[in-house]
Amino acid sequence: MAQRWKQRPPGSNWGEFGPDDQRGRMNYVTKEKVLQGVAEVKQGISFCLSLPLDFPGGNVLNPRRLPPRQFATVRDSGKGAGMQNFCYPMAEDNPDVTDVVCDDVVLMTLQYSTQWDSFAHVGSLFDADGDGTPEIVFYNGFRAKEHIKPAAKKEGVEPWAQYEGAKAEALGIQNLAEHGAQGRGVMIDLHAHYGRERKPIGYDDLMRVLEADRVEIEKGDMVCIYTGFADVILELAKAPDAKLLNNTGTGLDGRDAKLLQWVSDSGLAVLISDNYAVEIIPTSIFNPRPHAAMPLHEHCLFKNGIHLGEMWYLTELAGWLRANKRSRFLLTAPPLRLPGAVGSPSAAVATV
Repeated sequence: MAQRWKQRPPGSNWGEFGPDDQRGRMNYVTKEKVLQGVAEVKQGISFCLSLPLDFPGGNVLNPRRLPPRQFATVRDSGKGAGMQNFCYPMAEDNPDVTDVVCDDVVLMTLQYSTQWDSFAHVGSLFDADGDGTPEIVFYNGFRAKEHIKPAAKKEGVEPWAQYEGAKAEALGIQNLAEHGAQGRGVMIDLHAHYGRERKPIGYDDLMRVLEADRVEIEKGDMVCIYTGFADVILELAKAPDAKLLNNTGTGLDGRDAKLLQWVSDSGLAVLISDNYAVEIIPTSIFNPRPHAAMPLHEHCLFKNGIHLGEMWYLTELAGWLRANKRSRFLLTAPPLRLPGAVGSPSAAVATV
């Protein structure tokens, strides 16, 4: 495919993996990296890395993201046709059978709980054509409307169904699923050093933690950051306190240019955290203008094709790794293979 841009954003890797690449730095997670992850399995112990899908509860953290709603399926035949039945005996239709069948349906926001961000999740206004006029573009120059299709509003339906038809025809989350999302995970335990202190972690802070814990990040590693934020979400028992959560835990400082350069230079494949956005989203005035409100998202998703994982449950794994003086493990974390979605839950598992 012909290149879609004449100039690429400063600090980006557009074109490094080819003009039509949609996997970004997951290209670094080769079969050799998978074998490195497998080699970290010594005990055969597995850890669930996902929160329950109905956490954090409510929509305090993001008013556009709602908890899942669960329904029964509708009978399409027999005596109960047109009725909703969660568990029904098939003998209602055929007295000679003994089966009882349970089916259900869920309506869910794909990025409500433990989640992956696709490259279609965050783009930018950038002059990729070099004509002096910025346009909406995404990783590797894929375009809004042409590749990332908007929704058309429908009237007379429930609010959640009003905007139908949106689809990431490029950069959808299925690209990560089709890769397999398995490789060597590496834990950075910020919680052990900072507890639940609200602190943006810049390059210097991060280097001190890596040195103190003897953690090494190599090309193609899938990096996980434990802050303790998800522990607070669980403690709040689906009644999140916005003020408390917004003042809890560390996160990466996306305004630190040295940190962003380290993300690029390290060769890490993905960045995962147990907090809400991996980065602490800055709220103070920042120059130069215009600028990204979420600079780490811009650097990773838009510029360099680095998937972000948010609100993972890393507590038990981080504790085990620290107790056993380890930082590496096998990470298996595919998203749903849902074509055109801009994000997805992940039922991630770590094995040590």
